[in-house]
Amino acid sequence: MLTIANPIYDTVFKYLMEDERIARTILSALLKEDIVRVEMRPHEYSNGQKEMMSIFRIDFGATIRKDDGQEQLVLIELQKSWLPTEILRFRQYLGVHYQNPKNIVGDSPDRHALPMVAVYLLGHDVGQIEEPVIYVRNQTLNYDNMPITRGLPNPFIESLSHNSIIVQIPRLHGKINNRLDKVLSIFDQTQVSQESQHYLRLDDAAYDAADSDMQPILHRLMKAALSVEMRQDMNVEDEYFSLIKEQEGKLYGLERDLEDTIRQLAEKKSLLAEKDGQLAEKDGQLAEKDGQLAEKDGQLAEKDGQLAEKDGQLAEKDGQLAEKDGQLAEKDGQLAEKDGQLRQLVGMLLKMGQTPESIAEQLHIDAESIKALGKSEP
Repeated sequence: MLTIANPIYDTVFKYLMEDERIARTILSALLKEDIVRVEMRPHEYSNGQKEMMSIFRIDFGATIRKDDGQEQLVLIELQKSWLPTEILRFRQYLGVHYQNPKNIVGDSPDRHALPMVAVYLLGHDVGQIEEPVIYVRNQTLNYDNMPITRGLPNPFIESLSHNSIIVQIPRLHGKINNRLDKVLSIFDQTQVSQESQHYLRLDDAAYDAADSDMQPILHRLMKAALSVEMRQDMNVEDEYFSLIKEQEGKLYGLERDLEDTIRQLAEKKSLLAEKDGQLAEKDGQLAEKDGQLAEKDGQLAEKDGQLAEKDGQLAEKDGQLAEKDGQLAEKDGQLAEKDGQLRQLVGMLLKMGQTPESIAEQLHIDAESIKALGKSEP
């Protein structure tokens, strides 16, 4: 069995990647490209001092030899994190690269930027994705979602987009099926030593002694395992991440309290919304009743108007009847006046000695009526 220093620790990982040949081997396996030169960009890796950050970052300039023999310089941003809460920092570091004028090709006519690949070595799972290594590649499509091939690669497009490689270290379970699996086996945490998580115990038989790429990696990690200074740095990282986890535990508790408060507020808000709905329903019912009452008031007003119209018609008829009564009374008075005159005339003729028959003949009235009028004359 081989005992190597655990490269999940920043100090070990930095020590490993400072070797140009090893960095070229690991990055070539990850990118699946023929990387002929690798240069660690000076002063670009962070966490020289732990300023409450849990991301270790190294930037490389890698020269890739293409199948046609041409070489291309590519910027590789490699970030390693233990904790699953660093999305914002990952994005911030990407923004730094996009803003850095050093990443612009100065002699290019269109001032394009170096193509960039972001590599994330994560000490945690990414959701339910089971594959240990995830390749996220951009596609250039037309309106019909068909791939565009003519004119690619294009410096303008490569300047504004980038590919990503995500390694889920907890998903490395000792299976070696290809070159990349073998390279990444040095991160397999299922091989952690029972004595200390600072070390991994690897099966020597799984590595060919003639493998000129893997042997330098193993030898450098074995050397790191024997370093007292390296062991002290790993102890410091353990203390630091213990503090981080403790703080995360407190933050988790605060988050749970906040979630409870938010849930309670949401419940109260729901109750208020329900009451508002009930009040709105009652308001609607009252408004409906008000409408019904207004409709009834309108109907009553209409009936009052009809009754007033009928009263007016009755009053008009009463006036007409009164007028007719007056006319009848006037006629009665005229008839009474004529009757009195007739009586007076009949009485005067009777006094003059005329007979009722002669008077009746003169006045064209029957004799009996003449006699009756004569009797009523005083």
